[in-house]
Order: sequence, then C-alpha cells, then structure tokens
Amino acid sequence: MEKMKVEVWSDVMCPFCYIGKRKFEQALDRLPFKDQVDLEWKSYQLNPHLQTDTTLDYYDSLAQSKGMARTQAEAMCLQVTEMAKGEQLTFRLDKAIVANSFRAHELAHFAKRYGKQDQAEELLFQAHFTEGENIDDMDLLKRIAAQLGLDGTALEHALENRVFEDEVRQDIYEAQQLGVRGVPFFVYDRKYAISGAQDITVFRDTLQKAFDGWTQKNGSRLDVVNGDSCGPDGCA
Repeated sequence: MEKMKVEVWSDVMCPFCYIGKRKFEQALDRLPFKDQVDLEWKSYQLNPHLQTDTTLDYYDSLAQSKGMARTQAEAMCLQVTEMAKGEQLTFRLDKAIVANSFRAHELAHFAKRYGKQDQAEELLFQAHFTEGENIDDMDLLKRIAAQLGLDGTALEHALENRVFEDEVRQDIYEAQQLGVRGVPFFVYDRKYAISGAQDITVFRDTLQKAFDGWTQKNGSRLDVVNGDSCGPDGCA
C-alpha cells in the first residue's frame, strides 16, 4: 500500500524534538488513516562542532553556549522539563551528557535499513534525556542496536567505516535547501511544514489537510468491509 510521507528533521540533542515527536504521535494516533503515513527521520545537527565531554556539566555547557548565567540555564531546563512532563516524558537534564550527535544520526540511518528508525530515535532520545547516557559512545549505540534486534557488530563496522556519513550529510544539506532554521521541522508530502513542537491540534489539522491532498493526487481509496464473495480465483 502506498503511504503519504512525513519527514522530520531532528537532532537527538534537542529537547523540543522529543516533545514534538510525542505530540505528533498523539495527533497521528487520533486519525483514521494513521497506517497510511510513512514517517522518516532526517538528520540535523544544532552544534556540529560540539566536542563530546563526559566531564562537562550540562548546565554550565548550556550557559556558556547561550551566553547566560548558570542559574538562567537551570531555569530554562526546568521549564523544558515541565513541558516534557505534560507529554508523559521524564527529563533528567541534571544527568545529561554533552555529546556530539553525529554517530547517533548514523545509528538512525543504520536502523532505517531494517525498518527500525522510529524505534531507534525513541531509544536515543530516552538515553540522552532520561537515562543520562553518552549518545556518542559506541557501547551505548551497540546496546541500542541490540534492543532493536539488530547486529551490534555490523553497526560498529558501519560507524567505524563511516558507511552512513554521506546520508547524514545529505539530510543536513536538504535541510539547508528547504530553509530549515530550527528543529523539529515536520514536512508533510513536501507540501506543508510545521516548525517546532506545536500543539497537537496543529499537527492533527495539518496531517488531515496533507492527507486529503495526497489522496486526491493518488486517486480515491475505498474503505472496504469484506464478506463472502467470488472472484477470478473462486469463491470465499
């Protein structure tokens, strides 16, 4: 069955990307055509030059990058944590590790080949925001692969040989071409876009509008209730 594609540019380091993911999922779950939507995650790096440093305090790092006092960074994180709680997400930013997200994006592309990309994104978000794990650590990435039922040794080989580097960079290039200035950035059938972790109704209404247009473009579809009938191969 053909499906309408929704592409999401996101960075594992972005709290609003995790919140936006959950809001999108809730919106989609309320629609009758949810099984006809194909979700694809696209790589984006908020800070591509960030150096992984497990000894660096998250609040200090945020304060330095934003040019603010540590107390302001703590207050900002508390506000985001409360927003996440509203979506039944648990953020432990006091435990978060400052890490470059490039290899995490490579894992997502590896998982995509096996139809496990969305699950990989969920586990990466959870590892960073809830469990205080280093998303640039090979052992963690292999552990996530194992949770997905994938071959950790094959993942390690792919990461060491940068098998998915071009795919990650292609996503980032596409984002530049589309004019993406921040994430999450949701693109529906390359016709509509939503920037940010918007209200669930915004996601739902845009999904409906995009799907209506996609359906018209691809021909009407019948919702068939099956019963006893006969066809070229006989009756059943």
